[in-house]
Amino acid sequence: MPFPKDFLWGGATAANQIEGAYREGGKGLSTADVMTVGGPGVKRRKTIPLEPDTYYPSHAAIDHYHRYKEDIELFAGMGWNCYRLSISWPRIFPHGDESEPNPQGLAFYDALIDDIVAHGMQPLVTISHFETPLALQKYGFWENRQLVDFYTRYAEVLFRHFKGRVKLWLTFNEINCMSTQPWVSAGIDSEDEQVRMTAAYHQFLASAKAVRLAHAIDPENRVGMMYAGHFAYPNSCDPDDVIGTMDFMHKMMFYCDVQCRGYYPAYKLREMERQGVTLPRQPGDEEILRSGTVDFVSYSYYLTHVTGKKTKGILKGLNGLDTGYKNPYIPKSDWGWGIDPQGLRYSLNYLYDRYQLPVMVVENGLGAQDRVEADGSIHDPYRIDYLRAHIAEMKKAVELDGVPVMGYTAWGPIDLIALSTGQMSKRYGFIYVDMDENGAGTLRRIKKDSYYWYKKVIASNGEDLD
Repeated sequence: MPFPKDFLWGGATAANQIEGAYREGGKGLSTADVMTVGGPGVKRRKTIPLEPDTYYPSHAAIDHYHRYKEDIELFAGMGWNCYRLSISWPRIFPHGDESEPNPQGLAFYDALIDDIVAHGMQPLVTISHFETPLALQKYGFWENRQLVDFYTRYAEVLFRHFKGRVKLWLTFNEINCMSTQPWVSAGIDSEDEQVRMTAAYHQFLASAKAVRLAHAIDPENRVGMMYAGHFAYPNSCDPDDVIGTMDFMHKMMFYCDVQCRGYYPAYKLREMERQGVTLPRQPGDEEILRSGTVDFVSYSYYLTHVTGKKTKGILKGLNGLDTGYKNPYIPKSDWGWGIDPQGLRYSLNYLYDRYQLPVMVVENGLGAQDRVEADGSIHDPYRIDYLRAHIAEMKKAVELDGVPVMGYTAWGPIDLIALSTGQMSKRYGFIYVDMDENGAGTLRRIKKDSYYWYKKVIASNGEDLD
């Protein structure tokens, strides 16, 4: 059978990668606002305080804050019925710990969400997408349990303010990045596993409390967790490679286990015991986790890994983890990420088999360098080929495997600043934005060939992939 009639088609963005206007409307600084631009062989730096004459990509981004009407019109032109966006926490609570929200921040998202709904799209809102208020540094960010209360207050404001307009929510973006990039996940700048696991524990509590609030405020709310899609194949049938792969997946999947099942899996408890890591439990926490499990699983999918006996403890980077192995059977993108469409079908089955919850692909796309032709056109057949192959495998997961896939929101439907490097040259969009690595350009929006292709895919509910 084909995709269901209510299948959600659209795209996904993050506030800190598109909005800009980093100090307008009463917005406070976030952990994203202190990250400089990087590039080939140049890592992004975080600088506190901000350095004069240094380029910070999030400060202006692609100016969606002032151009959202044009952008939403372009999104709607592809026929979307869903748009995954994030709300900037410091735009609502500039310092993170205020007792009352910033009315200017709420007014901006009122206008934005009303426009999304008016164009026939269902908003899917990520409450925290790699953007913790920088002022919460005085508490130690997520290492401090007080952030559970600050986040819960923020989430409750959103649930009440947008009741009836937003019914789909994600609590934390790629929550398992606590183990790979804890600064973007939680403002944590430490290699200490005790610190990271303490911060993760607090985010689990915050997520569970948010789920309970969402359901209490509006029974129609559905709240999901969001996993950074790390999936691995064993390097060989050597039992040591198989066990190494199991260990790798345990390091990633325990995040999903806690949010979907409501308790820490035995394998993680034993691992922390061996490491001397203790959870900062308080009375009532177990009930909070058990009663705050999510309604669905969402995740990003860009690549798969090969893992094995060499992989122990190697957890570096955001998506291109150094696992000690390469996959000779799949091609790579310009940024060295393996392209594995069949891995998407595998991952959908893996998650559904594990949790028996609806699944949604909320990020998938190809970062590539695009060229504007003399006539102003942009031909991106490589992006179309990538997306076609992945959607075809997602279709197999639905038709052949019976996985209840809720929807698909392609990542970076409009060119935006890349999280990993802060660059603009790593373009994902169906819509080109005239801006260079240093933020210079007209910001003019131009439709690529992939824009028209995706419009056709959606109009056919995934049947026409040619």
